[in-house]
Amino acid sequence: MDALQVGSALQPALHLPFLPRHLYRAASSNERRLNFWRSKELCLNYIQDALLRKQWKRAAEFLTSYIESLEKDFSTEYMGPSEIIWRVGTEILCNHSPSNVREFNSFIEQMKTLGVKRYLKVCLEHAFHLLCNGRIDEAYQNLSLAESWRFGERTVTQDKEMKLIQAYRGLLDYYSWSNKKNILLEYEKDGFEDMSVEQEMHGFFRKAAVNLKEIIKIPGVWDLFVKSYVDLLEFYGDHQEAREVLTDYAYNSKFPANPNAHVYLYQFLKRHGAPKKSLISALKILHDIVPSHELMIDFNTMLQKSKKRKRRRLGLEVIFAVLDYAGWKKNVKAWSCLARQVKQIVISEKHLDWIKQEWNSRKDWWPAFHFSRYLAKSNWQENERLSYEKALVAGVLLGKDCKYFKYVSHHGCKAQVKKFRTLKKFVNKHSSAYLSISGL
Repeated sequence: MDALQVGSALQPALHLPFLPRHLYRAASSNERRLNFWRSKELCLNYIQDALLRKQWKRAAEFLTSYIESLEKDFSTEYMGPSEIIWRVGTEILCNHSPSNVREFNSFIEQMKTLGVKRYLKVCLEHAFHLLCNGRIDEAYQNLSLAESWRFGERTVTQDKEMKLIQAYRGLLDYYSWSNKKNILLEYEKDGFEDMSVEQEMHGFFRKAAVNLKEIIKIPGVWDLFVKSYVDLLEFYGDHQEAREVLTDYAYNSKFPANPNAHVYLYQFLKRHGAPKKSLISALKILHDIVPSHELMIDFNTMLQKSKKRKRRRLGLEVIFAVLDYAGWKKNVKAWSCLARQVKQIVISEKHLDWIKQEWNSRKDWWPAFHFSRYLAKSNWQENERLSYEKALVAGVLLGKDCKYFKYVSHHGCKAQVKKFRTLKKFVNKHSSAYLSISGL
């Protein structure tokens, strides 16, 4: 490979800064060999520093020097340097603004000739770059050419890379199918029919379905591929296979734990009117993996409507867990859910032990995290409803002398808002609940 060609593809008009003087002085054969390796390592360090500082022009200059130095390489090991040239060159060209798609294509085509073992990987990266630049047809053509590539017996790694090539081609077939579907739906709105568009759409469906189905059999995280395949199946009414695909993706122990898998299954079940037992089962696992997920509000609401005591108990655990996270501190829905359940328990005077169990592990840090005077003032100024819901919870958990409750109830009554007077009476009336929860 001509090093000057690769260098020009990177940055034709760049000036290379001088390397340290000692690397160029006359020396013995062994010393030259040692100095050569030192110079390469130093050059790589300069490249790394430039990349970390996002100094793309400087990185390109040093990479050009690195490429030229390979012509003097005394070793027979070429795989390491070629990998470095490919990865560093790609990073520079993707981020250096004067670079364009033509330059990138020129560089990447040369990278494909550097080694058979990474040909498919380079093809994949090339396709990603084209997609990022909106060149979908070119990306598809690139993937098709890569899929037809043959060179001796493929390794296990190359087999996996080929499946990825096919999967991404299937994803682009799905994209084309989706576009044709939308065109067809628009025609139907206007009362038109177009058999050619429909045939094209079915053709893209068949090609997409084959490749997407294959990739999702391999243990891994395939969110985009699974969603696309399920969309195809749902459109053609194959709900049973769609459910089997999503169930396997969520529950197959060979696949890594993936919160999204349970989200997709829950959303599918909900769309198709599945019984609550199935919905609760899907969200229970999601709660175990990501207790702060946004669907936990739906989960809590579902559990609170249940007649089963065990589910209502779980609902309280779920909403307390949600509010352990800073992202939910100002969420009115979350506080409303907790306030509603706490109020129901206090009024019924049953299951105060549920609240006590949840509060025991939080009483040392929730007061400062949620119920400080500063937060009371801030919440009151920003969102009256939020401050009301939080004040109710604070009054029950920390009693009528809680700073948060005192501040909000005082300003609420001062503003002559009826619900705050009612709130104050409620907390005073049920002060025994606070005593029971706090263990006093």
